Amino acid sequence: MGNIITDLRQKFRSSDVCMQFIYINVAVFVVVQLSVVCCRLFNQDTTWVYTLEIPSLLPIFGWQPWSLFTYMFMHAGLLHLLFNMLWLYCFGRLFLWTYSARHFRGLYLLGGLVGAFTYLAAYALLPFFNGQVGWLLGASAAVLAIVIATAIGDPERPMTFFLLGTIKLKYVALIMIVSDMLFITSDNAGGHIAHLGGALAGWIFAYGIRSGKYDATSWINKILDFITDFFSSDKKEKKARMKVNYGNRAQDYEYNARKRANEEEIDHILDKLKKSGYDSLTTEEKKRLFDASKR
Repeated sequence: MGNIITDLRQKFRSSDVCMQFIYINVAVFVVVQLSVVCCRLFNQDTTWVYTLEIPSLLPIFGWQPWSLFTYMFMHAGLLHLLFNMLWLYCFGRLFLWTYSARHFRGLYLLGGLVGAFTYLAAYALLPFFNGQVGWLLGASAAVLAIVIATAIGDPERPMTFFLLGTIKLKYVALIMIVSDMLFITSDNAGGHIAHLGGALAGWIFAYGIRSGKYDATSWINKILDFITDFFSSDKKEKKARMKVNYGNRAQDYEYNARKRANEEEIDHILDKLKKSGYDSLTTEEKKRLFDASKR
């Protein structure tokens, strides 16, 4: 058992931030479901699960404010978890081509928080929801923040879907937002409202990074860094982290954009080489290919 835990810990630490968040979601789902099963076997109360979800009624929410964070790692069932993690995996990897791991970490939480507050505000202010009681759970708002930021950062990138074919990211994002707006009064109204809140967070973040004016995730990352440093037992590690310079966010964006453009150019040259042979390449294309092979 000890070896298994050690292996899982090493796997987690060696994975990128996208996979780490997927592992966290899966782990929370397994632990919660096993706990519920154990409670039922011994005829124990399972309503404690609702304390990890966000209630639509503000008085109840006031007694469980921690649900602002726990809800975004909870899922109603295996399919709910599976679909959210598939979207997070696909768009999370694309997100990391344009932005950084710190951005991913901060935006996941920011998307979840904005989605939660949008949900609470809608149920408190909109007449349609008067007298309705709901419970919000799931990573969808956080995932949609990642999706929208990715689409804004690289709108022309094509993405292939089963049966639907190839669609550019900007249209994928548009379809998701419109579908949430269309079903905002459905049985899952709270979920669709939270999705729109997450989408708003993704847009605010991407706009700030592209314009170079601000990083909407910086305050979250500072809090996370403080917590990490507080619980770290290695003081040297703390000092090293405090001295890290993460650079200018606008410069990071420009660097990733140039890197992506170079990779697309190399892919084009390789396609030409495969179809027409080496002699069909221009002198400049041969030089670009040779330089890339030395990296």
